[in-house]
Amino acid sequence: MSHSPAAATAPVTDIEQLERIASQIRRDIVRQVHAVQSGHPGGSLGCADLFTALYFSVMHHHPTPWDMDGKRQDLFFLSNGHISPVFYSTLARSGYFPVKELATFRHIDSRLQGHPTTHEGLPGVRMASGSLGQGMSVAIGAALSKKMNGDDRLVFSLHGDGELQEGQIWEAALFAPAKQVDNLISIVDLNGRQIDGDVDDVLPLGDLKAKWLAFGWDVLETNGNDMALLLKTLEEAKNRTGKGRPVMILMRTEMGQGVDFMMHSHEWHGIAPNDEQLNKALAQLPETLGDY
Repeated sequence: MSHSPAAATAPVTDIEQLERIASQIRRDIVRQVHAVQSGHPGGSLGCADLFTALYFSVMHHHPTPWDMDGKRQDLFFLSNGHISPVFYSTLARSGYFPVKELATFRHIDSRLQGHPTTHEGLPGVRMASGSLGQGMSVAIGAALSKKMNGDDRLVFSLHGDGELQEGQIWEAALFAPAKQVDNLISIVDLNGRQIDGDVDDVLPLGDLKAKWLAFGWDVLETNGNDMALLLKTLEEAKNRTGKGRPVMILMRTEMGQGVDFMMHSHEWHGIAPNDEQLNKALAQLPETLGDY
């Protein structure tokens, strides 16, 4: 079952309804990855609440007709592109393309490649991502373009915490406050894990709040797996735009959220469940909108 475009753009304010949508998105994630025995379920599951909140409640956007420019719409850029399963499910469930297309995930010639790309023309995807560190720069460019065009809508970007080990992130972090890019809300998924282990073991990031403040950003902190708190934080972030500084949300999540055996470990960053594990995962995730 797919939402109509009209339903997709009407903000959902009921917390329980948003949680039901997030549950279906989590089902879509594990089914996509299982079907081709390839993909990244852990971070996707952890960010399902954020994607639900953004696309079904917070952002002003029009799934159809869709174009790359997104004039007079809020824009979203996924920098940590390996969590494409949650992105694709959210786009489909909010009306950008048919939900049944999720069954083509990672197939040859599919528009739903392992990392989002633009040359397939998939509605909702405005940058190719997967090479970590680039998304903030793109989002800043889009935000500056909106300012130059007199467009008062916002730009959102999402980044992994391991991604902050990339130098390009910090170049962008310097640039945005210096140029008063105050129509940008960037979010870092602080699940504490990356492909090789815990972030603190691979390359510790230190006091991120102090760092972003020192770079000139307005900083908020939240729990990305608490829908009510997440919505409150996103609305507060929107209220802080237009005041001369970009906004950073440091969002703590649990990798694998919603599936108990995928949580509390980096191991499910990039492996697929087998048949038995899929059934166990689906038993924990209520089907709320109908499977594809």
